[in-house]
Amino acid sequence: MSLTVNPVENLTTEVEEHRKAEHSVSPLFLNRWSPRSYSERKVSDEDLTSILEAARWAPSAFNDQPWRFFVAKTESQLKAFHEFLSPFNRIWAEKAPVLILIASMKNRDNGDPNGSHAFDAGAAWGNLAIQATMLGLSTHAMTGFDKEKARQLLNVPEELDIQAVISVGYRGEKEALDEKLQERENPSSRKPLQEVIFEGTKNA
Repeated sequence: MSLTVNPVENLTTEVEEHRKAEHSVSPLFLNRWSPRSYSERKVSDEDLTSILEAARWAPSAFNDQPWRFFVAKTESQLKAFHEFLSPFNRIWAEKAPVLILIASMKNRDNGDPNGSHAFDAGAAWGNLAIQATMLGLSTHAMTGFDKEKARQLLNVPEELDIQAVISVGYRGEKEALDEKLQERENPSSRKPLQEVIFEGTKNA
């Protein structure tokens, strides 16, 4: 199931039903959400490269670009990723045609600690997710996995801090999921803007 409307110009039907922006914002941001059902349709190398290119252009402190991506798209590569996913995530993520582990360099090139490496990796993930939505792809970021097992199986060096695993693919049918997951297969809402903004200081 791919997007049937231009995600930059219009909201999808399901997003219209579940999400209402309080202020003017591009439909692209509301159309991006994190489904779990994937179809068997493969992601082209061109589209995969495109979403990684978008991630590459994320902002970072001192332009250090601390993000690193470990990509699984072949059967053997995906099998290795499945081994370190949590049982809950593995149930649905096994059907995703692409899995990406995002990690970040803990130190800067001069050896100093990089206090913003995780923050910057998050910015890269945001770019990746938005570009994927523009291409009609779905993404879902997970932190439910065994990081040490991932480090072992993927030979991730110690200088990298493992952040998340991202599934990438085309939407599948909701009915393909476990019944309990079907109930959650909808775009989530957000807290009111006034709950997350503090002008100057937080009021007592």
